[in-house]
Amino acid sequence: MPSFVASLATHSDPAARRSAARAWEKLPPGVRSALLADPDPEVRRAAALWECRRDARLTAELLHDPKSAAEVLRRGLFHRADAERCVVERTYLAALAENPSLPTDLVERLAVDPDEAVRLAVSLRPELDETRRMSIDFTVEAFARGDVGWVRDGLADPEVLRRAATSAHPLLRRTVAQSPHLPPDLIRLLARTEDPLVEDLLGMYHPDTPEEVLMRVYARLGGTFSAWMAETHPRFPREGLAARYADHPDGNYRRLAVRDPAATPTLIERLSHDPAVWTCQAAVGDPRLPLHRLREALHVPELASSAGANPALPEDEMAAVLDRAGVPA
Repeated sequence: MPSFVASLATHSDPAARRSAARAWEKLPPGVRSALLADPDPEVRRAAALWECRRDARLTAELLHDPKSAAEVLRRGLFHRADAERCVVERTYLAALAENPSLPTDLVERLAVDPDEAVRLAVSLRPELDETRRMSIDFTVEAFARGDVGWVRDGLADPEVLRRAATSAHPLLRRTVAQSPHLPPDLIRLLARTEDPLVEDLLGMYHPDTPEEVLMRVYARLGGTFSAWMAETHPRFPREGLAARYADHPDGNYRRLAVRDPAATPTLIERLSHDPAVWTCQAAVGDPRLPLHRLREALHVPELASSAGANPALPEDEMAAVLDRAGVPA
């Protein structure tokens, strides 16, 4: 892999050379120097945006480039005088508030900045302990999905997982909920946060999400992509769904009854006539559906596809379906 990345750095296409910059720390010094002096200005900028993380002189130069300023403020190594000037001039303060090289006293100044976005950015800094983090006056939008860089980069790091999952900060918890490496105790902890986005993310990303979380996601978001993710999760419950939901007023719930291994052929046939088309389709695709009803469903336009995919359909009738559809043998 390092040799392949190095080969991109000398590729004739500037886009490939820009891609090589993303593996900056793995590139030999000579290759990095060549990218910093590349004839293409976009390649030089991409390289400089990585090198400025350890070069304060380069950081100061890039601050004059409008295309680079925000990212440089977020990641570049600063001389104190440059950092102070940016604070005074209020230059992309929310980006600057994330900068790892920002002196502690300037971090404290930004922690009480009148701009809410700046205070929120400070609250996400990795060096803060939980007491200091939660003492900052910040607000998190109800549907702001977590994307905290140091947590996202540490989704396989046990220490990062524990710090973020045990934090009271919603964005740390929402970011860490995307990790498939959470141990059972942290899954249980996150499942109790009463944060709908944390529940959605657990259902999408974690194979051991508790059944009750998956059911809450489904109950809240029936008919959406997140609900579909919850329903198709391997831990989504099956037993008992027929008794609970076969007569539910919402068709999204009646459809769940089809998932129950204890659902009888009589119930499946009844659900195949349900007013909700999604419930009908689920029932028609179930192999417990009586054959006479399965044959009827083949001639109902909105049910034909589900019926044709039903594994209980006899082979000769499957062949007839394919013949009518013009599928060659």
